[in-house]
Amino acid sequence: MPNELDETDVSLVNESGRDAHVIDKKVAVKVDWKSTLFTVMLWILGILPGVIFALMKLKAKGYLQQLQQKIQAAASTIDNYQAQRVIVLQNTAKLLDKAIDLDKSTFTEIARLRSGTRPEADEVRNELQGKLDVVERNINVAFENYPELRAHAEIADAMRQNSYLQQEITSARNLYNDTVLRWNTEIFAWPTKMIVAAKAGYTTRIPYIASAETKAKAEGVFF
Repeated sequence: MPNELDETDVSLVNESGRDAHVIDKKVAVKVDWKSTLFTVMLWILGILPGVIFALMKLKAKGYLQQLQQKIQAAASTIDNYQAQRVIVLQNTAKLLDKAIDLDKSTFTEIARLRSGTRPEADEVRNELQGKLDVVERNINVAFENYPELRAHAEIADAMRQNSYLQQEITSARNLYNDTVLRWNTEIFAWPTKMIVAAKAGYTTRIPYIASAETKAKAEGVFF
């Protein structure tokens, strides 16, 4: 039977506190001796049950690999839109002649995300989203101080592009989170998928978490 998850593993939430708490720790899939005994018993009962379960595990392995590919595809879409948003906001900052921090390290992070060399890629994507939201806020502050800037055609076009890209990022994030939720559920489906996931060393994935800037906007007073 599947192991019970340690309560300390599943109760961790980000320190800022959210209306909907999100686990920000990856939980490894593990099985105990009962799962091993279950597999052995199938072979003891006869070759046919053992072979059938072996085929079921092969099918489960292929399914989880396909699900991984869907997660990677969704993550790649987010990375592409974020890269475009970086360029748009950087160009806007130049037009405003403001010293807004969008340095080379940001582009380096995006490149490393695309190459898959960062094991903590989920966390990095969230951090990058937060940085971009801060830049957008600073640009909006400049608009408040110098409202005539809104009439600048290039700036207005850039901010429309930024708004469009953020909508696309949100849509891509929703798809990513849906797939991650499916993954986090399936890898603990005992016995077949959980045994396969444990053997492969799979862990849960961390879903997208709204940045502090986005959360502040959502809780703001609009009227």
